[in-house]
Amino acid sequence: MNILDIDNLHVCYRTARGTLHAVADVSLHVAPGETLGLVGESGCGKSSLGKAVMRLAHPDSGRIRILGQDITELKLRKLRPLRSQFQMVFQDPGGSLDPRQTVRRILSTPLRLTRPDLTRRAAAKRVDELLERVGLSSAVAERLPHEFSGGQRQRIAIARALAPEPKLVVCDEPVSALDVSLQAQILNLLGDLQSDLGVAYLFISHDLGVVQHLADRVAVMYLGRIVETGPRERIWRQPAHPYTRALIAAAPAITPAEERSAGARRGLLQGDLPDPYAPPQGCGFYTRCPIALPVCAVAPPAWTVLTQGHGVACHAVAAQGDPAASPSRVDGQVINFLRAPTQNLAPVRLETADLTHYSDD
Repeated sequence: MNILDIDNLHVCYRTARGTLHAVADVSLHVAPGETLGLVGESGCGKSSLGKAVMRLAHPDSGRIRILGQDITELKLRKLRPLRSQFQMVFQDPGGSLDPRQTVRRILSTPLRLTRPDLTRRAAAKRVDELLERVGLSSAVAERLPHEFSGGQRQRIAIARALAPEPKLVVCDEPVSALDVSLQAQILNLLGDLQSDLGVAYLFISHDLGVVQHLADRVAVMYLGRIVETGPRERIWRQPAHPYTRALIAAAPAITPAEERSAGARRGLLQGDLPDPYAPPQGCGFYTRCPIALPVCAVAPPAWTVLTQGHGVACHAVAAQGDPAASPSRVDGQVINFLRAPTQNLAPVRLETADLTHYSDD
């Protein structure tokens, strides 16, 4: 049985401008003890999906199941006993930790709510254990959140999420507010906790490199829809969707073998996200895609299974087959994803070259 099942989920926000389809017909699952990485640009609907899983955003349609139980319309009274099974780590630990409460009270609150039979002494011992598990001394339990660094606050937030011993933790950009060295520490901590406790993660990030470090499987999201899913190594080494390829090519190269010329990277993905209030009629990526076909402008792509566990929503890929098995061809022509011209580009709003700035300070 999966820890999490999401079936045909839709989440809409109604504003003065109209209806925003933040999550559109998304289906995903997370197995016990695995990490599903959810990646995409800012504004693509990743966080809305995570909030819907946590019941912080109400779905318009679709189903969310935790350990096989449908929680989509579950009343809060009946949902409370299940809360211990799924928890969340937010992007900004400073905003998610009550500044007026000590660390001990922050960590003991979920214990009190999910395990009312726990004695005060047992709860205090559990708080000390949680702090030590995330790499902090139990001596800091009486301090307030503002007395800690950003990385330490995120460790406290992780400890709070682990307090009820959940089966699933939704991590919404948990390292994006931290510098690189702290990011590595938190990612390693999450990996160690997963190995020790068997917890599963829905790991949300805009950084494919961060997801590659931790995830077992990857789901790529664009304009509210999942455009590709697959095992981490398959997605990283043999991406099928042009948007996934663009994300990977834009990631910083670590080794000489991964180097790409700056010119090639600039040609991969141009233009901005379409207006989410008025998305394209067909494929949402059509206006930025280097290999778009005429059908892309009028019909949303169907889901194409390439290999076991690897699927993509792309008309061009469906027409040419698995790009890992043969060169990319559309209408008989070999397509170079790195240098193919981009169609229907948005106008350039700002461009600089050889910019120099001097300060009097």
